Amino acid sequence: MDDETRARRDRCTRFLAGDGVVSPAEHLAAIGPATVPDVYGDGGVVAELEAHVAQLLGTEAAVFLPSGTMAQGATLRVHADTRSSRTVLWHPTSHLELHEAQAHARLHGLLGRPVGEADRVITLADLHSVAESVAALLLELPQREIGGQLPEWDELVAQVAWARGVGAAVHLDGARLWEASAGYGRSPAQIAGLFDTVYVSFYKGIGALSGCCVAGSAVHVDQVREWRRRLGGTLHGLWPLAASALARLDERLAEMPARHEHAVAIGAALGAVDGVTVVPEVPQVPMAHLLLRTTVERFAAAARRMAEDELTWVWPQARATADPAVVRVELSVGRATCTWTPAEVARVVGELLR
Repeated sequence: MDDETRARRDRCTRFLAGDGVVSPAEHLAAIGPATVPDVYGDGGVVAELEAHVAQLLGTEAAVFLPSGTMAQGATLRVHADTRSSRTVLWHPTSHLELHEAQAHARLHGLLGRPVGEADRVITLADLHSVAESVAALLLELPQREIGGQLPEWDELVAQVAWARGVGAAVHLDGARLWEASAGYGRSPAQIAGLFDTVYVSFYKGIGALSGCCVAGSAVHVDQVREWRRRLGGTLHGLWPLAASALARLDERLAEMPARHEHAVAIGAALGAVDGVTVVPEVPQVPMAHLLLRTTVERFAAAARRMAEDELTWVWPQARATADPAVVRVELSVGRATCTWTPAEVARVVGELLR
């Protein structure tokens, strides 16, 4: 974001997506004065957060890391190192496939194999088509790049059973596990209990500073902790990140069912707006993608006018699609979104198309 766009955003008084803009002062205010610092990841609020996440997910242990890219690559390597295969199965739009500059291959010698189609969730039939030996199956819940879609619960259980049957580990990319919990109507521990290891993020739906945890058995977590050090993630003080997460986690997790309900209501309102397609049609978690019948250039101009004339921040730009007359934006439903009625959201999105 350039300086002009940032200045335009900072003049706005209302925000549509997520929690809106949270200032550094607000983030720092969430870190209490009694916070006990760690030393190179040991003790203090880092240990407190790790214990809390392990309890929340029903696992033996958890380890805090500064980034998801570091966390998931290390975790998958741990699984592969105990197997004869280096192949990891994942969705074609997995974060590891699209956004990590092939870190899994360059740093850990893993071979990522996309399975299924990019515009839908993985199915059991997709997995049955794989003949080669597999080290791990990575499942992302919800699947962000297709609007936060979830497989049916029984289908998910069957996919996990397939992986176990071929001797593969099962890892959950749970960057938005908190949202998936609302979508399934099941606790985070019920979902995490299907998997060998689970990655959860704290800066997305939770709205904390950067950082994440990997949870699982003590054996797996201890190995990931060693890889954190090898990869340079064991900073002298991780406590500001961990304290931010611990301060927000339980409160924001409790909001997810209401956020999901609001997402469904917004989806219904947007479904009546000409030129808008909601993906999925009924949001399965507190997020959805919107396909808008406009161009990238017209959208950017409309969003700029809305910021200047109404002091309302939507999205600074939209993503192009295969159709040059249709663009895509992601609506994550957070605290800022929940201050809007569905009718207000429909009006604003409709204005972006005019």
